[in-house]
Amino acid sequence: MLGIAEPAKGEANMRSVSEEPVPLHEEFIYCCGAATHVLKCGPWKDLSKDESKNLPRLLFMIIPGNPGLAGYYRTFIKALYCGLNQQYPVWVVSHAGHCKPPSGMEMIEDTDIKELEDVFGLNGQVEHKLNFLKKNVSKDIKLVLIAHSIGCYITLEMMKRASELQVLRSVLLFPTIERMAQSPQGKLMTPLLCKLRYALYMPVYLLSFLPEGVKASLVRFALRGMKTCDESSITTSVNLFSVDCIANILYMASQEMMKVVERDSTTIKQNLKKLIFYYGTGDSWCPQNYYDEIKMDFPDGDIRLCEKGLRHAFVLDASKEMAAMITDWLRDDLTKL
Repeated sequence: MLGIAEPAKGEANMRSVSEEPVPLHEEFIYCCGAATHVLKCGPWKDLSKDESKNLPRLLFMIIPGNPGLAGYYRTFIKALYCGLNQQYPVWVVSHAGHCKPPSGMEMIEDTDIKELEDVFGLNGQVEHKLNFLKKNVSKDIKLVLIAHSIGCYITLEMMKRASELQVLRSVLLFPTIERMAQSPQGKLMTPLLCKLRYALYMPVYLLSFLPEGVKASLVRFALRGMKTCDESSITTSVNLFSVDCIANILYMASQEMMKVVERDSTTIKQNLKKLIFYYGTGDSWCPQNYYDEIKMDFPDGDIRLCEKGLRHAFVLDASKEMAAMITDWLRDDLTKL
């Protein structure tokens, strides 16, 4: 068992991130007819209403960025689970079609029933997450939604479309919720994603025939500029050598450039007390002037600017640091449960 220091009076029973192994359950399922990878941290494997009476009061659910592969958040959910003193389940649900299904499982379910017209598009990914919650999580369980990048847009849409969700807090990390095509990175990527993305399929197809070890070496070479890189990010990135995965990832990204234009200030205003925003200082997807403007529009909001120099893709090298910050931000909320 892990040693736990006695919490100070009035504090939630949380602890610092531990290196000890933690229970991690992995599933590949069909959700809205699309292959979906789910990682569940903690002993709770089923949170449906028909499960046991000992359901937790709270689920931490991670809504990923793009690429929306659950494996990128493996270290993050472990760190978060330990930081929460192993009291609450922490799950991450991949985006539809972004994971490479295991052998014997197709990307799209073999059925005549089409649950969603465009599950791989941006709107489809929102409905995909709502459908997952509806089918897998009891309505009695409160939610803390932790979203990253385009996952923040998806989360705001979820709160807008399903006001019945018992969302205690939504933590929006490096939120791409407006003017994506006008951002410095968007200006660079929009022509590629919207006009030239099909040209990328052939080289990915050819690279897909390489041995797994060679693919991993190529990933390490691509990430060589980082002082430290999460090992799970390297193994997860090998999925990007799948043409099906890349096609779905780039298709969703092209829709992001076209559809994520105006910030949904109405939904933000309606849920302001539930939201925490965390912007980067050198983030080329949501630059600092986006932070300045939302801070001006919502002076009473919990809108923070990174002081640690974390990159937009924090899961590559700062998962534990981010998890520690989030547990600190939520300390008061969890104490009141």
